Amino acid sequence: MNMVRCFVAVDVDDIGVVSRVTRIQQQISETGAKLKLVEPENLHLTLRFIGEVEVEQIGRIVEALERVEFVSFQVEFASLGAFPNNRRPRVIWIGVRRGAAELAELSANVNSALSKLRLPKPEEEFTPHLTIARVKAGAGSLAAFIEKNSNVEVGTMAVNSFRLKKSILTPRGPIYETLYEKRATG
Repeated sequence: MNMVRCFVAVDVDDIGVVSRVTRIQQQISETGAKLKLVEPENLHLTLRFIGEVEVEQIGRIVEALERVEFVSFQVEFASLGAFPNNRRPRVIWIGVRRGAAELAELSANVNSALSKLRLPKPEEEFTPHLTIARVKAGAGSLAAFIEKNSNVEVGTMAVNSFRLKKSILTPRGPIYETLYEKRATG
């Protein structure tokens, strides 16, 4: 059985936003924490993590996603935080200030379209965020950095499409490949 690990996401490819994120990542790396930074080309907002599916099911997933209609909208990235919390950071993220409701609606529409395919349900409620780093060990002065920069302004980008992405896990980090792209209708 040939399996593919996949998810549905909005790629963050606005040059200004990516540049600002990489500057924040550089500052985070100077806190002494052992981190795995998300590569600039891998920055994305996950709408739905699907997980492992049989290759044959990709066509049905694409057919379902083809039915999702949405209008282009703006997303504003602002605030810095961590999961599970700032004191015990495991995942460092940048929040979504404007466009969060539209992202939540898009995620709900994607989930609705995929619901007929008997895929595992999402484990967590959708929270729009941009993962920028994972903490591997030792938080160093990371908590203090997050607190100090909790109101950081990162920038705005247009959401004109979402993509079905294939994720290949490697020791150096994931490699993503776009399997399908759905463009906004307006």
